[in-house]
Amino acid sequence: MNKLKICLTLLSVIVCILAYNPASAQTLPQNLSNFNVDNYSDDQIRQLLQSAQSQGLTDSQLIQMAESRNLPASEAQRLQVKIDEIRKKDGTTASYSGTSDTSSNLNKARKQIQSGDTLPDQNRTDIFSNLQPKIFGASLFRNARANSFQPNLKLATPVNYIVGPDDKLIINVYGNSVANWALTVSPEGNINIPGVGVLNVAGKTIEQATASIKSRLATNKYAIGNGTNVQVSLGDIRSISVRVQGELVRPGTYTLSSLSTAFEALYAAGGPNDIGSFRKIEIIRDNKVIRKLDLYDYLVHGNHKDDIVLRDQDEIHVPPYLMHVELRGEVKVPAVFEPLPNEKLQDIIDYAGGFTDQAYTAHIKVIQTSDRQKRIADIFEKDYATYAPRRGDIYTVDRILNRFENRVVINGAVFRPGEFELQQGLTVSQLIKNAGGLKEDAFTGRGSIVRLNSDNTTQQLSFNVQDALSNPSDDITLQREDSVTITSVFDLHDKYKVTIKGQVRKPGDFSYADSMKVADLIVKAGGFAEGASAKRIEVSRRVFDSDPSQKNSRVAQVFSINVDANLKFENINFSLKPFDIVSIYSLPGYETQKVVKVEGEVIFPGYYTIEKKNEKISDLVRRAGGLTQSADVEGGSLKRDNAAVLGVDKTKLDTLALNRERNERLRRLQRNYKDTTGVSIDTAQFRNNYVGIDLKKILAHPAGGEDLILENGDVLRIPKEQQTVRVNGEVLYPSAVVYQQSKSFRGYVLNAGGFSPNALKRGAYVVYPNGTVKGTTKFLFFNNHPRVKPGSEIYVPEKPPRKGDSAQIILGYTTGLASLGAIILGILSLKK
Repeated sequence: MNKLKICLTLLSVIVCILAYNPASAQTLPQNLSNFNVDNYSDDQIRQLLQSAQSQGLTDSQLIQMAESRNLPASEAQRLQVKIDEIRKKDGTTASYSGTSDTSSNLNKARKQIQSGDTLPDQNRTDIFSNLQPKIFGASLFRNARANSFQPNLKLATPVNYIVGPDDKLIINVYGNSVANWALTVSPEGNINIPGVGVLNVAGKTIEQATASIKSRLATNKYAIGNGTNVQVSLGDIRSISVRVQGELVRPGTYTLSSLSTAFEALYAAGGPNDIGSFRKIEIIRDNKVIRKLDLYDYLVHGNHKDDIVLRDQDEIHVPPYLMHVELRGEVKVPAVFEPLPNEKLQDIIDYAGGFTDQAYTAHIKVIQTSDRQKRIADIFEKDYATYAPRRGDIYTVDRILNRFENRVVINGAVFRPGEFELQQGLTVSQLIKNAGGLKEDAFTGRGSIVRLNSDNTTQQLSFNVQDALSNPSDDITLQREDSVTITSVFDLHDKYKVTIKGQVRKPGDFSYADSMKVADLIVKAGGFAEGASAKRIEVSRRVFDSDPSQKNSRVAQVFSINVDANLKFENINFSLKPFDIVSIYSLPGYETQKVVKVEGEVIFPGYYTIEKKNEKISDLVRRAGGLTQSADVEGGSLKRDNAAVLGVDKTKLDTLALNRERNERLRRLQRNYKDTTGVSIDTAQFRNNYVGIDLKKILAHPAGGEDLILENGDVLRIPKEQQTVRVNGEVLYPSAVVYQQSKSFRGYVLNAGGFSPNALKRGAYVVYPNGTVKGTTKFLFFNNHPRVKPGSEIYVPEKPPRKGDSAQIILGYTTGLASLGAIILGILSLKK
């Protein structure tokens, strides 16, 4: 029995392999040369767009894919136009970027084809398969995963099964006599029963073969029926050869299980092809047609009555179809159908599963084919059961109109806004009642109705809401598609708010409420911040009576309010009004700690808190333990955070200011960089973060004019004694040069290679270690450069770019000099 199961399983696998062909798993249209846009409904194009979108294809790529399938350029243009019309009708956005111009999109798609760019993945499902009319029932055989027609080899042996060569019969004798034989039927149709002899069983049913075996055993001293019984079953099943011919996907001769039926043979051959009949399939045995198959009986009703078991050398013939018609649009299974001569349009509709929920069923459009041309006709519902389909008919079931015959709409300040039924004589007041009534914030002074005119233009009607509710004569009778709007009072003014600033935890804007108190707003703002004063709170209010003819006219009304420091409830008559601004101040004498830092050559460098308001630099040095022996007192600098620039981020400037080469970089920015708001750095005003101080003089004369008062965040830095001078900018080799007291400004520049050709010598300046800057002065025709100290930085700027043509500039100078010379000569001549 185990061998039998293994054989049956292997036979099933062989049948599946023979039946499956990946190339025919899905019939995909490869040629769109005969594609006609006019033959497809808007819904079919929408389905095409949805398929393209699901695969991530743009409209341009969709057209590109169609043209790669030989879609004519004229039809590609018309397809794009129809897509644009559908998107406009549906209010959807085209899935291509850039211009919506049809020609430009098609040109772009064609360029992508030529370049091989963005070609669709060949492994994707063919999105155009939905546009090709499907033959009803073809998917039954095209589905590679279908197993509907695989023989069930686990069933009991049918009593009408015909035994033949290569079948294996299992004979089990039990009772008074016991025997178990597995006998294979020979090519002559015989079995050899051990001890009994040869018995012919070919051509007999399994039931007849069992009777013959019992009879032979009984004649050979087996007490059959007198304490001994016999059971005969089928072991290994033989294979049969079946020819499947005609209009099939894969016609040919197939080796199948002897239990296989006609449906299984058709499945193995891929089913009828595009011109094969599904309704008149013939089963031929011994040159006679013994059965005709109508696959529609199975497809529609699930009826297997004609699906007979095949025998060896049976033939199945699939003739061409007699007539095809197509049913499109709002039916459940749009497809190409094969009606029989006696069938009517209603039968086709029934095969398609009936109409969809959105179908317009009053009549169906049909495109008929005559001998010379096409014609269009309407078939009304009463004629569905009598209309006889004609060759090539194309039926289209339209969708119901997307409009309402009895709808009115109400929006705005009602409890249940939305769409309502237009009942006979419905008025505005009744519609408001149906919508749950007016909200408390409804503006009853004016309502509006947008009414649709007969030509689909609109008109605006206004009415008094209160009068319409209270006076029937002022009520308005509504019409189809009227849209009523009841405005809220909140929509008629700015959103009311109040603002709180100053010493609260969460300053900002808050929603206004009637009778709101100052304390209520403070609570909304998270309460007082540390050090806030509950006294002398200032409230500023808008004024509406300012006199524009007076210079000193009042522009705001200011109130001074005191509240409980713990924000307890107090019966205060003063209430806030919309757009009031509340300012909370600090307590007199309240101060937060202010911290400064000392870096470099002091005994105790680090952070120090300012003790007094007038604490000065000398006090800070004293608190830091004084200077070390290696301190460069003249190089002491004070950094104070006061960098500012117009239109440039302050953090970037801070970073530049901390860099030793900041001036060179800032000049480079001035030449090349403009910020995102369009403000040129050339017009920005830079301030150095370093305050130029003379620390030596400060320490010699504490509390003098040079001794500055410290501010929060100040950084006092005292460097070590410096031994180099940096030279940057328009020099041939920017570098650091060893300081020599005898060396001049020009000497340091020469150590850096000298001035470059673009150097602006008169603009050179020196940045001293303490942050002070000194520029070059001019005496007559001579540049007087500043003195250089250890740790200084010399910077040579670049000449500004010349404006105009160089030749014109030289010519201008030459002409000017010639004119000047002529004037001098003229003056000399006069003196003589």
